[in-house]
Amino acid sequence: MSKAREERPRIPPRWFVRLAWRVHRGMYRITRGRVGLWRPKPQGWGTLYLTTVGRRTGEEREVILGYFEDGPNLVTMAMNGWAEPDPAWWLNLQAQPDARVVVRDGPRLVHARVARGDERMRLWSRWREIDTGLDSLAARRSSETAVVILEPRVSPNL
Repeated sequence: MSKAREERPRIPPRWFVRLAWRVHRGMYRITRGRVGLWRPKPQGWGTLYLTTVGRRTGEEREVILGYFEDGPNLVTMAMNGWAEPDPAWWLNLQAQPDARVVVRDGPRLVHARVARGDERMRLWSRWREIDTGLDSLAARRSSETAVVILEPRVSPNL
């Protein structure tokens, strides 16, 4: 086996990744939020439930994502299971950056933006501490993986 093949990270087939996230989201819904979300650990990520507005339909779209906390912000990556296109939730947030998330502590209103420059490098390094194979996984994509910051926003209606 060639060295390049040995170093390439193994990723499950796309159908399996999609099925796993659908099952995860289904468990969250069926248990009414009692199962499926967890807080990030010091050297690990947590999960959040993100609701966006579809850029074409105007309908709510939901997804579960991995994240870590950076002060009051929640940080995730627009990686689409390391597949080539950007995930639909990220395209939706680019069109309408205001969204809702549910974390283990409860619901929050957020405003999404992409990290750039030094901030992106700092947050990417933090992800690299959590996932040591991050750079080799990201290298599978032809474009840079967006680091997405979900900043808190204030509104009387959650």
